[in-house]
Amino acid sequence: MSLYPNDMNIYGDSGNVLVIRRRLALYGYEPVMHYYNQGDAWPERVDMILGGGGQDSGQGKIIDDFFTRADLLRSLAADGVPMLMICGMYQLFGEYFETSEGRRLDGIGVIGAYTVGQDVRMIGNLVERSDDFGDVIGYENHSGQTFLRDGVAPLGRVDADGRGNNGEDHTEGARVNNVIGTYMHGSLLPKNPKIADFLITKAVERRYGVFEPRVTEDARAELDRLEKFASEARRVAAGRPR
Repeated sequence: MSLYPNDMNIYGDSGNVLVIRRRLALYGYEPVMHYYNQGDAWPERVDMILGGGGQDSGQGKIIDDFFTRADLLRSLAADGVPMLMICGMYQLFGEYFETSEGRRLDGIGVIGAYTVGQDVRMIGNLVERSDDFGDVIGYENHSGQTFLRDGVAPLGRVDADGRGNNGEDHTEGARVNNVIGTYMHGSLLPKNPKIADFLITKAVERRYGVFEPRVTEDARAELDRLEKFASEARRVAAGRPR
């Protein structure tokens, strides 16, 4: 499911959906996509949820509907449904966002984290080191400082000050069970196929018990081609501050 694509989809986040659809097909599965916007009917079954970033105005448009789905989203997360939440949706999956003017916007608490607005933006290509996925490369653009609660694992760690979750503790993103939150736009998944395959594997295992890709010779050639594109995109992004 693509969650609120009309209003939470900036800096190429729709590319994450395209990657999941394409890689599932190459692995021999038939993806069925749902695009959920406020007021839509919730589908009967959801095996993976992808959410993107958005401006404050986008968050404002979805927030009422988002809270009508809060219990369901918390239940799905607890049940192991893999989710990728980028930037604004990452913040809303935390506990709350407090603007620089002191206004508080509650989140749904799937991720033990809170965000505080600041005047300085953290922006640019970013490389982080992840225990699970190696080097993760993306593009951050946010002014909110996100702080993880004790015991919540970051997605990765950054070297430079003024980058990542809050510019202070060298963390970026968060991972709770099969839920990943991150500030990495870019799109994230085309440059980081290991994360895409993690989400796919968890979704398929949850539904069918085992991930058994049936990769044809042509599909293998296409996967190899996509890996070359990802490697080149990672190389360019890592060497370009903006």
